[in-house]
Parts: sequence; structure tokens; C-alpha cells
Amino acid sequence: MNFLQKQFRKSAPDVISTMLGSSILRKKAADYARKYMYKSIVEDDDEFTKQIRFERYTILSNLVGTLEKALTNKNISASVRKKLLNTFIGRVFVEADKNQQSVQDFIKEFGQEPPGFVTISPGKKCNLKCTGCYASSSGANAEKLDYATVDRIVKEKTKLWNSYFTVISGGEPLLWKSEGKDLLDLAKDNPDNYFMFYTNGTLIDKKMAARLAEVGNLTPAISVEGFAEETDERRGKGVFKKILEAMANLREVGVPFGISVTATRYNVEKIVSDEFVDFFYNEQGAIYGWIFQYMPIGRAQTLDLMVTPEQRKWMYEQEKHIIHDRGVFLPDFWNGGVYSSGCLAGGRSGGYIYIEWNGNITPCVFYPYSKNNIKDIYANGGTINDALKSDLMVGIRKWQKDYGFGKKGKEVNNLIAPCGIRDHYEFTRKHLETTKPMPIDESAAEAVVDQEYYNGLTAYNKKFSALMDPIWQREFIGNELVLSRKDIKRNGNGEAEIEDNELAEVEESVEENQ
Repeated sequence: MNFLQKQFRKSAPDVISTMLGSSILRKKAADYARKYMYKSIVEDDDEFTKQIRFERYTILSNLVGTLEKALTNKNISASVRKKLLNTFIGRVFVEADKNQQSVQDFIKEFGQEPPGFVTISPGKKCNLKCTGCYASSSGANAEKLDYATVDRIVKEKTKLWNSYFTVISGGEPLLWKSEGKDLLDLAKDNPDNYFMFYTNGTLIDKKMAARLAEVGNLTPAISVEGFAEETDERRGKGVFKKILEAMANLREVGVPFGISVTATRYNVEKIVSDEFVDFFYNEQGAIYGWIFQYMPIGRAQTLDLMVTPEQRKWMYEQEKHIIHDRGVFLPDFWNGGVYSSGCLAGGRSGGYIYIEWNGNITPCVFYPYSKNNIKDIYANGGTINDALKSDLMVGIRKWQKDYGFGKKGKEVNNLIAPCGIRDHYEFTRKHLETTKPMPIDESAAEAVVDQEYYNGLTAYNKKFSALMDPIWQREFIGNELVLSRKDIKRNGNGEAEIEDNELAEVEESVEENQ
């Protein structure tokens, strides 16, 4: 989120947030924002090659469309509209860049800006038992964090990092209860934060949808594996039907929602197809989505579910079509590393750390090794910042910088292969052997001693690099800009036309409609 936050603030004036609140001016606001961002990001910025800047502009343009779609929904609840404008846009994307003393203190101590958010799995319990679940969750799992700890984490990262965005995962977050409170109480008690939570969707009945509409500052990202056949095969018979019922309930009360998709070698053709986009975005009303390529956390046999290097290359091309030609917000955290400047793990600037149900703090959701526990840190009088100081976290951040984070232009390595585990496991295994973190579960412990696992991942890394490094050099390191967005107004040279008097005209329109 941090890159999107910075670019939004940098390229779109504060008037945009005001305009998005007016139905009369919304389309004009979105068009103006895109033109202004094109000029600022693609034409005027020289930090990266022009093609990298163009890709980042495109995904940000799609985010503007996502906000426009959410606010255009005639059923949107008053609370949701208010929180989208005041919290998501107002705090996450506008206010959060103010020169807070806590941020300056963080930079002085760590030599970087703070992470952008935290992901918390407050409970491991889940009402499903999906094949290959990264959390190995089921209904039998009772591990959970108490409410006071989770609430403290949210408030503390908000204060120390100036971070107003929080991600909740699981288990199934809607099953988490502690001290008589649940996820929606957490959102109510932290109204300055906007929450996105990953959910299987089966518990979003009409009553739960109404509660979400009332609270306002939460958006569910509902997990799907494709259509009915793929989803039910992995998640259980009848789950897809319940997901569609959940989406209908959310549409009825005006709660914006997205989708979360796990790509495996068995569903990859479905989840990046035009049919898939049409169904979930146009028919069901999803406004955003995330693609998570299946991560092999565990033993060698888990490699069998991974998208193959050849499939991943095909995915990359199809995802460009979806993002550029369809204008849909559906980033892939692996193939789309160009949007986030690579790996987000380890508490890097704009990145995140992960805290699971036992309090263990790991570099990311898919990196199941820990040197700190938040409960121990708090018991010893520390803060969430202490989790960033371990050699595990510091070493990851150093590798990210060596690879290209913070570098400019042609110094940046291949961001289509950004992941320390999926794409650079040789480094990760050495780093684990050096730092000796605690595996957070049995599968993680097995992985670091499984030679077949090591051989399989490093062979995957080499094969994928051989396929994608030439594409990176050709498409992103070269100087020629290859335009492919169809709906952006440009002049004959492919450049955005921004008239000097446009901003004044827009501001005048806002004042008239306030």
C-alpha cells in the first residue's frame, strides 16, 4: 500500500479526495486524477525507467476506478461512504504523509521510513479445512490472541508508524472472539484505521453484512479458487454457493468487497481469464482483488501445487491484459512486484510484518520463521518496533536493498521475480541457517532440513529466471515506452495533456458543490 499512498499524495492534489465525495463531480474527479497522475508519475518522475513508471501509473489508475465504483454504488451505506472518504482516502492516502514526530523518530532509529501496515491473524480457528492452507487451520484450532493485545498492536503501529491501514487474516477472522469482542468491535474501537480482512465468506449472512455496513471501516476480501468446481474442490462442497450468497448480502447493504485468489497449477487458466473477471467484477460486484500464487510452505510434496514457471509466464501476460486493457485492480504479489518495488516482507519501508495467533512475529504471512513474540515484547516493556530489530528482519531488508529496493533506473533487478522464497530460495535457506529463527510449525521445521524441497525450489528459481529475465530487460530496462492502456486521454505523442487552468476549474467546481 505504501507505494500507492505516496504516489496518490504526490500526483493527485487534496481536492481529489473532496471530489470523490460528490456524485456530481465523481467522474470528472477520476478523469482529472488519471491525467494528473500520468503527468506526475510517467512524465515528470525520473526515479525509475519510464516503463516501470507507466506500469505503476496504470495500477494506480485502476485504484482510482475502484474507489469510483465503490462510491457510485447506489446502495452504499452512509457509514461505509463516510469511512471510505474520511478514513481510507482521508487518512490512509492523504493525511498519513504528514511530518509526524513518530515517523521522524523511526527514521532516526532505523534509517528508513516505517512499514506501511501490519497483518494480524488473531485466531487460527476456521470452519473450513482447505487443501494446502498456509495456516493449517481447522475447526479444532483454539489458538488465539486476546483482544487487548490485538487492539494494542493496531493502536501502537498507528502511533509509531503513522499507519492507518490494517490487514486481518486467519483462520477465519469472523470466528475470532475474545473478551466478549470480535473483529467488528476492533474496527469500531479503531475508527482511524481502515481494515481489510481475508475471509472464506461463508459466515457473511444478512445479519453480518448489516453489521459490516453499520461499522463502515472494513472490507472483506473473499477467497475464491475460480468458479464452483475449483472452489468446492479445494474448500468443500457447497462453499461456492455460500460465497455468492455472501456477495449478494454485501451488495444489498452497500459494503464494498473484493476477492482473494490462490493460483495453483490446476486453476491458473480460470482465475486470470476474461470470463473470471466478468463474473466476479461485473456480475457479482467485486471492486478489487489480489492474486496469491500458491506458496509451498512445508515439505517437498507441496511443490506439486505450485504454478509452473511456464504457467507463471503465461499468467504474467494475461495479468497485463486484465490490468491494462480491462482496467481492473487485480495485482499479483509475485508477478506484480513492479507495483510494490519488490518483496514487502521484513518491515521494510512501506512493507509489513505478520503476527499470528500465538503472537509469533514473522517477516511475512508466507515466511513461517520467527525471532520474536509480541506477547514477550510487551511483557518486557517493548513496542512493536522491537520486532524489526532481529537479525532475521534486518537481513531480509538488506537483501531487498541489494536486489533493488531504493535503487534507481537500470540498477533495479527483476521485479517480476521478487520473492525470497519462491524466486530466491538459495538466499533464504542460507539466511535461515545463519539467523536460526524458530519455525512456527512442524511443516516449517521440516522445510529447512528437506534437501528435496531445497533442490525443487532452487531449480524452480533458475528456470523461472531464465524465462523472465529477458522479458525484464526488454520491457522494463529499455528506454522505449510501450503504451497499452486504451482508456487514457493522450495527445498524438502518447503524453497526457494537462492544461494549467484545469486545476483551478476543478477547485471552483468543488467549492460550488460543497
